[in-house]
Amino acid sequence: MRKELVKFTNKEVEYIFDGSFTELPLTHQRDKIIIVTDENLYKYHADKMEGFAVIKLPAGEGFKQQRTVDDIITQLLELQADKNSIIVGVGGGVVTDMAGYAASIYKRGVKLILVPTSILAMVDAAIGGKNGVDVGPFKNMVGTIYQPEQLIFDYSFLHTLPHEEWVNGFAEIIKHACIKDAHFFEMLVGKTLIDFKNDPTLLANLIEKNVAVKTGIVLSDEFETGERKLLNFGHTIGHAIENLYDLPHGHAVSIGMVAAATISEQLSNFPAASKQRLIQLLEQYHLPVHLSFDKEAIWDILLMDKKRENNSMNFILLNSIGDAVVTPIPLVQLKDLIEQCL
Repeated sequence: MRKELVKFTNKEVEYIFDGSFTELPLTHQRDKIIIVTDENLYKYHADKMEGFAVIKLPAGEGFKQQRTVDDIITQLLELQADKNSIIVGVGGGVVTDMAGYAASIYKRGVKLILVPTSILAMVDAAIGGKNGVDVGPFKNMVGTIYQPEQLIFDYSFLHTLPHEEWVNGFAEIIKHACIKDAHFFEMLVGKTLIDFKNDPTLLANLIEKNVAVKTGIVLSDEFETGERKLLNFGHTIGHAIENLYDLPHGHAVSIGMVAAATISEQLSNFPAASKQRLIQLLEQYHLPVHLSFDKEAIWDILLMDKKRENNSMNFILLNSIGDAVVTPIPLVQLKDLIEQCL
């Protein structure tokens, strides 16, 4: 177990790597802990949650809506949760998003601990304080930035993670390499998904590496006025197709990264050979790289994207692998690029 204290603007967050969820009662009052998880995870890990108050949510992105958070709050009231209660979000990115959102607004804020249980949540979704819900097909339209007290990385939860969720998580890992670290990209080229699944030390190092990349970006721009926008590489088109076509988040981001690389070729002189290397790496980790989609329907969703400012979209482009840039693209030009290039 390794602990690291990270100082954000309004809170110090304790990262506990290779920690144990079951040790929570040793450091926190058991009767103040309320676990928020989903039905799938509870099915496999009910024994770990025995003796705690548990709020079980239906599983899946389709339930990442305000009505589900309203249900969490109703159950918190029924449990007579007070200002000293601790909400513990145990699950993938959907759970950590909704647990964080609920904790930030219940009684104007209660303590929050996150226990990410998927690769995607460990390397991305649970880090940085962002939370929220979708509104219909529009991703993450409502939410807050609210840091937890602790992030507990309990790798034992990965033992029951389905293979497709390992694949899903590697999209965000590859994204981090693309925007920040060419050497990391080369390391991924030399490995396979099976290598990481079969080597606990290699996997732990991978998770810590990604946590460091994302944390470093968030510390430099916690409230997303500049550099933090780089984390949206692949997410502009990715978010637009995710809910419209009911895609796993990582699959949508993978397709979105290839689309962003194509636009980078046009606007940022991103080499065609580098784009091909990105495609090959995504395929190496079993991620999709293309989707035939309804461009008009996607455009209607893009117009509501949070990265839009007036008549332009803050789009994340690559100059080279490991070097990303935020580029405002006029909407008229972006629509032409989508029509012609994708």
